[in-house]
Amino acid sequence: MLFNIFKNYKSNISPIDVPFSWYVVWGTLNTLTADVVWRDDKLAVISALTTEQFALSYTEQFVVVGDVWLSNRLELLQKLGVDPNSFSTNNCQLIAELWEKFGCECLKLLEGMFGLVIWDRHKQVLWLGRDRIGSRTLYYTTTGAIRAIAPKMRSLAFYHSSDVDLMALRDYLCCAFVPGERTLWEQVREVRPGTVIEMPANKVYTYWELQQQITGKDESLVWHGDRLRSLLNLVIQEYLPQNAPVGVFLSGGLDSSSITALAAKFHHHPVHTYSIHFGAECPNELEFSNLVAEHCQTQHHILEITFKDMWECLPQTMAYLDDPIGDPLTVPNFLLGRMARENVQVILNGEGGDPCFGGPKNQPMLINSLYGSINNQDSLQAYLIAFQKCALDLPQLFKPEVLTAVKTAPSVFSSDLNSDASYLNRLMALNIKFKGADQILTKVNNLTQAVGLHGRSPLFDQRVVDLSMQIPPEYKLSGVEEKAVLKQAVADILPEAIIHRPKSGMMVPVQMGFRKHWQREARKLLLDNKSAIAPYFNQSLLRDWLDYKGDIWGRYGVKLWLLVSLEIWLQVNKN
Repeated sequence: MLFNIFKNYKSNISPIDVPFSWYVVWGTLNTLTADVVWRDDKLAVISALTTEQFALSYTEQFVVVGDVWLSNRLELLQKLGVDPNSFSTNNCQLIAELWEKFGCECLKLLEGMFGLVIWDRHKQVLWLGRDRIGSRTLYYTTTGAIRAIAPKMRSLAFYHSSDVDLMALRDYLCCAFVPGERTLWEQVREVRPGTVIEMPANKVYTYWELQQQITGKDESLVWHGDRLRSLLNLVIQEYLPQNAPVGVFLSGGLDSSSITALAAKFHHHPVHTYSIHFGAECPNELEFSNLVAEHCQTQHHILEITFKDMWECLPQTMAYLDDPIGDPLTVPNFLLGRMARENVQVILNGEGGDPCFGGPKNQPMLINSLYGSINNQDSLQAYLIAFQKCALDLPQLFKPEVLTAVKTAPSVFSSDLNSDASYLNRLMALNIKFKGADQILTKVNNLTQAVGLHGRSPLFDQRVVDLSMQIPPEYKLSGVEEKAVLKQAVADILPEAIIHRPKSGMMVPVQMGFRKHWQREARKLLLDNKSAIAPYFNQSLLRDWLDYKGDIWGRYGVKLWLLVSLEIWLQVNKN
């Protein structure tokens, strides 16, 4: 059978012990035998909860379970008319009291990161809610007498089949992540950022939506830069831990350097910075990260990641991800986080600078908007090709029956690509809503939690995202000048060499990795007739990629990493 891929399949990957998160089951609970922390007739909270993740409202009408970090806790207590000094309980308790007073409208008041389950015991209504940007995740099953909900998809394994969602598979191959509410499992869906789902009615309400609202059209770049800087000053101070050191992942690019400089400016405890390189035979950005670390007087740490590290740590990294992510930075992120945990508990990063402020990766799409009619590319096709993954390979890569099933299915990107916003802001909105929520922030959340860190992304703060949509597009990406407004905002706290350096991005040497180090292992993994991906793909094409036949543009390494990550994710996440 095409979809039940694990029934007679012996994995090549050794089992990996990844602890399950808390989860909630709702429905017919007569036969429930799991380790129950709290329950009533229709809802049960399962597994290990911390005291921060569970609360009953004062009247005990509402049960609140969730992963919550709030930056505006004091403001929320004022909304309740409560003395902050007398309210020492957790954020779930705070939300429970807000829900008593405001209902689901209270989600509009919350600033921070959260995935929430709220059970109304009187009305027998279940609510699932997620923060605006998608910094926390929440998944739920869609079939059966019992529905399961959890912040980690692995915790739902008992409640769904191993049937793969073919549309999600198609989108993963195009993007290196699964965008939208779909997951790679056919019977599991993800709560979208800025929404709340009401059950059993299965109604989805949008309480926040990313919208273009350009203000200050006639104001100067300096004016917009000052406005952005004032907000960044506020956000960074809220994100810093109290009475403890803080860490920053520092690549040496503008985004992470800006966060480092702001953290060093405001934090009165040690600031640790962390950078990576891939050995002497690969180019690196240590010149720039060292410059920033010295300029900001941080305690700087450098990790060399070998090709052996990359391959051996991939199964463990994939086991911590909810959906597969084919970005080669997953393993370096995991290893660097493990190093950082030796010094800090809170780690900041520069993620969000490109989606919010017009990074250079938007340039191919801007060019297509001018010349697309010449090469007959529509905007969706151009957008998928811009990911530089497998969008053009699908007719040859998929087996015929799989291609037939997916080729006419609509794309989750279409409505945003065809919105009325300026073209650049349309692209930015796509990157924030999908790449941000479904790849970048999911990766940050899962891989920092995996090593015991609290990962925070200041440039993805909802207020920063909102402000980015108010800034005129010409102050974000104009010609070859990218992120002009962010450069203006931090020009006084960074060396000119960082402000004016061209964007290069952290290049993981996967092309060299497959050519020189991983080819034998990759062949055994991808060309096994009993592999997890064998029911879907034509192995003849994979064999050509492994042999580098016709690799004119040097892209086969990226595609192979995408497929290896998928195969390993399927193996370590099988039911």
